[in-house]
Amino acid sequence: MSKLSIMEVIRGLKLDVIAGKNGVDREISNPSLTKPGIELAGMFDFYENDRIQIIGSKESTFFHHLSEKDKKYRVETLFKMDPPAFIFSKNVEVPEIFKEMADKYNIPVLKSMYTTSSLFSELFTFLQAKLADRTSMHGVLLDINGVGVLITGKSGLGKSEVALELIRRGYILVADDIVEIYQVEKGIVIGEAPDMLKKYLEIRGVGIVNVVYLFGVKAYRDSKKISVIVKLEKWDNNQDFDRLGLEEEFQKIFDTNIASVSIPITEARNTATLVEAAAFDFKSKQMGYHSANEFNHLLNQEIKKNQTKVDADTDE
Repeated sequence: MSKLSIMEVIRGLKLDVIAGKNGVDREISNPSLTKPGIELAGMFDFYENDRIQIIGSKESTFFHHLSEKDKKYRVETLFKMDPPAFIFSKNVEVPEIFKEMADKYNIPVLKSMYTTSSLFSELFTFLQAKLADRTSMHGVLLDINGVGVLITGKSGLGKSEVALELIRRGYILVADDIVEIYQVEKGIVIGEAPDMLKKYLEIRGVGIVNVVYLFGVKAYRDSKKISVIVKLEKWDNNQDFDRLGLEEEFQKIFDTNIASVSIPITEARNTATLVEAAAFDFKSKQMGYHSANEFNHLLNQEIKKNQTKVDADTDE
């Protein structure tokens, strides 16, 4: 099971450490979040103490209606059960009792610049991404007109050069050479670059280039859902490639099937244009239009028409 330190959460969400700074190295493994409203009311039977605790406006308002005795007892009970951290949303002041208990039990109390609902959304997305099981693949990940395209193939086929041409056309680089991949949920697989390789593209003969410096900030994004995998293969006269596109291929990553297409390449073929076409074809299928099926339907109609004509001629 993956783990994450509270310090990484602090950096990722740009949180302020209000108290309990000696506990920032504590680890968390559960991406779920909770608001301890019922616990502040005095019921701890269902306290989810393995999660980060979020204190929003509702919890804060209820807390201030408690007696001083109840405040101390209930807050200390929250801390005694050893949760990873407490985070207060933007418009909520941190009560002194929380600061005292944070330092006593070495559990961080943090402050966010987000309102409660935004904090929940941002933090859950961050934790889910960081704690998800990960794998890596060699290839290049691009955002082509909103479609996440992972280009794979043997070394030396020119994947990075294809990416450079597509970036020049206005598309967006996500990762080059090594793509780190994680699954948010079944059907949604996200790719991103390792920290050391973010924004960089390796071009043989030129070297490592920073696409943001070359093409501007619009040429790069941190992550992208992978929608289609394009496999570049050397042209082989003895290998049969699908000419009509009727057979749909998929590649499984974790437990998600991702659309896959194999493109044979030669010096005479513009690989960047072929990859671009594959992305546009995928998008058109998602919108309900399937070129190959339409062509096949028209072809079958023409065959039936010709057969009817032949049958008529034979009867005469």
